[in-house]
Amino acid sequence: MSQLHVINHPMVQHKLTIMRDKETGSKDFRELLKEIAMLMGYEVTRDIALEDVCIETPICKMTAKRVSGRKLAIVPILRAGLGLVDGLLTLVPVAKVGHIGLYRNEETHKPVVYYCKLPEDIQGRMVILTDPMLATGGSACDAIVMLKERGCTNIRLMCLVAAPDGVAKVQAEHPDVDIYVAAVDDHLNENAYIVPGLGDAGDRIFGTK
Repeated sequence: MSQLHVINHPMVQHKLTIMRDKETGSKDFRELLKEIAMLMGYEVTRDIALEDVCIETPICKMTAKRVSGRKLAIVPILRAGLGLVDGLLTLVPVAKVGHIGLYRNEETHKPVVYYCKLPEDIQGRMVILTDPMLATGGSACDAIVMLKERGCTNIRLMCLVAAPDGVAKVQAEHPDVDIYVAAVDDHLNENAYIVPGLGDAGDRIFGTK
């Protein structure tokens, strides 16, 4: 069974509270999302593999640690997932970035795929799949299937806010994918929005509503 990691660091929770406030504008929302992404990234990459390397400090030679082998791929689910990319790239500037385009059919609430572009060597990388909201779990599960079809075996799902329904769906369909969130909220409303949530993350990031 996949593990659910709720990152309850005080600074993450503080920034999330400001983002939930409906009076927070797009500029501040984007900046806070970038900051939270970097803070969460520390936990998502906590067990990334290291190797020994020999270096020379200004004082002496030593054996030190660095990330080994092929590193990370960050794959946002468009469009809202883009809001988490910059923070992760601040933490890991050498990561490659792919994109998966999905949108939710407003009548069926099911995801529709319209774009997929991934690094050629993605199967050899740890993949951090990003989407601020894990609501029904449909988009996340479809994106994970697309990654697995391309040979990915080390996938981690990073979201800001989740609903119990979405967590349960990902854990049931992809028990090998760990989930990292800042909060698990109460429920989904009749329009499949997370309650209390923070509204439509894409619209708040890009100021489209």
